[in-house]
Amino acid sequence: MESVLISPADASILGIPGAFFAVLIPVLGVALFTYIMAKRVAPLVLAAPDNRFDRPLERVNALIKIWLGQMKHPRYMLAGVLHIIIFAGFIILSLRSISLVFIGVNEGFVIPGMSGSLGQVYNILKDYAATFVFIACVIAGVRRGIIKPKRYQVPPEYGHDHTGEAVFVLMLICTLLVSESLFEASAVAANLQAGLPVHALAPLSMAWLFEKMLMGASTGALQGAHIWSYFIHDLTFFFFLCFLPLGKHFHVITSIFNIFFMKLDRGTVKPVRHGISDAKLDELESFGVKKFEDFTWKHMLDFYTCADCGRCSDQCPANAVGRPLSPRFISIKARDYSFEHYPLRGNFKKGQPLIGSIYTEDEIWSCTTCGACEEECPVTIEYINKIVDLRRGMVDEGNVPQSLQKPLQALEKRGNPYGKMEKKRADWTKTLKKEEGIEVKLLDKGDTAEVLYFVDSVTSYDDRIQEIGKSVARILTRAGVDFGVLGSLEKDSGNEVRRFGEEMLFMELRDQNSEAILESGAKRIVTADPHAFNTFRKDYKDLPPVEHVSQFLLRLISEGKIRLKGMEEGKVYTYHDPCYLGRHNLLYEEPRQVLDAIPGMNRVEMVKSRDRSFCCSGGGLYLFYEPVEEKRMGQTRVEMAKEAGANVVVTACPFCMVNIEDGIKTSGLEGQIEAIDLVELIEQQMIVKDADETELKKSA
Repeated sequence: MESVLISPADASILGIPGAFFAVLIPVLGVALFTYIMAKRVAPLVLAAPDNRFDRPLERVNALIKIWLGQMKHPRYMLAGVLHIIIFAGFIILSLRSISLVFIGVNEGFVIPGMSGSLGQVYNILKDYAATFVFIACVIAGVRRGIIKPKRYQVPPEYGHDHTGEAVFVLMLICTLLVSESLFEASAVAANLQAGLPVHALAPLSMAWLFEKMLMGASTGALQGAHIWSYFIHDLTFFFFLCFLPLGKHFHVITSIFNIFFMKLDRGTVKPVRHGISDAKLDELESFGVKKFEDFTWKHMLDFYTCADCGRCSDQCPANAVGRPLSPRFISIKARDYSFEHYPLRGNFKKGQPLIGSIYTEDEIWSCTTCGACEEECPVTIEYINKIVDLRRGMVDEGNVPQSLQKPLQALEKRGNPYGKMEKKRADWTKTLKKEEGIEVKLLDKGDTAEVLYFVDSVTSYDDRIQEIGKSVARILTRAGVDFGVLGSLEKDSGNEVRRFGEEMLFMELRDQNSEAILESGAKRIVTADPHAFNTFRKDYKDLPPVEHVSQFLLRLISEGKIRLKGMEEGKVYTYHDPCYLGRHNLLYEEPRQVLDAIPGMNRVEMVKSRDRSFCCSGGGLYLFYEPVEEKRMGQTRVEMAKEAGANVVVTACPFCMVNIEDGIKTSGLEGQIEAIDLVELIEQQMIVKDADETELKKSA
């Protein structure tokens, strides 16, 4: 479009050609941005290795869905929609911002392919994009600066509030939008006044409104608005570019890389060091993360990518009950540390210890590795691997909480955290044989079986949880399944041992279990413990297929090998998703399908369910850990069940059973709410006698 106004390329400012400034601003901006980025990349170059270049197609797919599709943002609806509008607007307007840089030198510059009808469509689209982004920024500014949702708040011990920076960036975005619209509108208004042809501005867009406002202005005023809006946009654009790596808005640049290099396998834990085999771990001088440079480059990229949205901490059960952990600040404190120790000017300060400087011991031990933070993060920041690596560093220094020292020693000596004799592992089977005539095969005695029931430590030794093991044995026996247990050959599965940083002990337990399982000749493994299920699938190698008992039960029900009688009236059930069954292994529907197979089942969902399930307090060694907290997680979870209208909580994890029952007691809800494991409920409703058949016919 020809214009009666002088273009920035042909204008003169203080006697200096406008084209000079149009070249100078981008050159200086790009040079400064390059310098800043080089400084920011420096610690990543010094970081530990991390293999994130595998499975490229999966990574591209994740990039399309999570970065481009913004699929995680609507989990917080208002904030998510605002972010999607701003993100989409940025994508659309980026072409315009790039073209403006060149228009400052060549008035007639047009991006290839944009000179025809496609360009006209784009002009309408970008006018509306600028308008909607402006509205979204105003709403976001009011929300962040005035309403201030709780998840954005920063406790004094964590440092300064980032509200000012957030509002400032929104103002910069608005400046870009207003200046671009004003630049466009002033040219259109001048041409209309001169009777020259114009391209139509999008009706009711911000540019269209500016055009209407400027229609009565003089040519001189329009000329001034045209030139100054251009250079304000140019300066703001390159200032914004250089400002991004200085704070939390670094994620605008890094999120695309962070999502591409995201962790692809749920429930896994990174190796002690990438590229080092298990056989050579003894050769390492140091385990885990002790100083900042021990983190991998991907984890440093995580720190840079944190958007400070607070979603992780808002969903963190440890944070909810007052433990000294807020995942958000694991990232923010590390980013601040990096900026301070790898400054833009001056020497780098390497090798500072992290525990005791930016992280506390209680903070790192408070994590239950439930994965709620990682599930929620819209830019796929990883926390569990960092927590585990920091624990590895503390364990390597002999820095282990007092309450965990005894169970860890017992695991090393006896293969279980209770310190009980190995030969007593299968004692619970003796009761079944003596009182009910049910004989469980003991594979350590030379028996063989098609299915190995892996019991694990808590079910083997805890009196209450042994009832879950007995229910599994009864169901499998009545369904005609050929199964057995390892007995004295079984060791703790080691899921929590590894996640507590005791890598060498985990490897010992893993190797002993693997040898016993393979020598048993079993063709498949079934376990009622999600922690054992997870570690067999994710941390062990070359085992027979493993299933959680809920999967096994569902198949038996569908095959007609298990038939169920109707529920008694008056009870309302709710299912509690165990973290290591749900978030870490995506088994949400199978346990619910088993429950819903019971005739007359009255089931409700808690507000926090499926991938937002609230951790009961963790399994394994967390039964021995004594955290600082204001309220028990199990108690909070039981109160959620009550709010949902349930009077029975169904678990599918022995550790959840321990913590839910404890929560019922500490909440004073005994007699109002009860807890039962999925297998206990199925055994209770299983048709096994002629009397059950008669009752079933009557109910039908």
